[in-house]
Amino acid sequence: MMLDGKHALVTGGGTGIGLAIAQALVENGAKVTITGRRPEVLEEAATTGMFPLAMDVSDEGSVRDGIAQAVAKRGPVQICVANAGIAEGRKLHKTSAEFWRKIMATNLDGCFYTVRESLGSMLETDWGRVIAVSSIAGLRGSAGAGAYAASKHGVIGMMRSFAEDFLGSPYTFNSICPGYVDTPIVTRNTESIAARAGVSDTEARDMMVKLNRHQKLITPQEVAAAALWLCNPICESVNGTEVRIAGGPI
Repeated sequence: MMLDGKHALVTGGGTGIGLAIAQALVENGAKVTITGRRPEVLEEAATTGMFPLAMDVSDEGSVRDGIAQAVAKRGPVQICVANAGIAEGRKLHKTSAEFWRKIMATNLDGCFYTVRESLGSMLETDWGRVIAVSSIAGLRGSAGAGAYAASKHGVIGMMRSFAEDFLGSPYTFNSICPGYVDTPIVTRNTESIAARAGVSDTEARDMMVKLNRHQKLITPQEVAAAALWLCNPICESVNGTEVRIAGGPI
């Protein structure tokens, strides 16, 4: 199979987009370390070819130790998928420094720690793929979610810059930018948006659906298909760019 023998690491791999990506990688021959903060969720999600690892991406030490453990057991990380993130929104005048740091610590710092520590072992090999799951919010503003949008803009900037660092090498760095995806995060956002807007959960969900250009939620499998394409050895010239999954141009 296409990814036989490759060790992949997927953060936030126990649910939603991360789990769908992990499943796609396993189906194509990779051995996949899935990480998250809740061991019980990872254990329940893991199937043959998946190896759960409790790790908090916002904690530099946790990422360093966790990835070192995964490398010791399964070899160098050749596919790094920095997917872990939190999606919470507040308007500017309600955004405290504490809330800002909470978003950045997971979405931006966590991506940086994950990629840096994975790259340490990847550079010992002759091939590698780094994929960060950003968001359409990383390409445009997002009302009521300045901290989130800023973190996702930062993720894209990092991937573009890392690609520049390694131009001409066998390692690529790309971002995937989905719109609203049908995951547990959307369910939680539905409740938050409903409370802020004073509407029902159904109305709040409809609001998110309408923000996707094709007027429906994206499936996690669509995002996983994009990640798998980026991992294809033939895609070596796709580097430093963003794959947009939003049902149409944004």
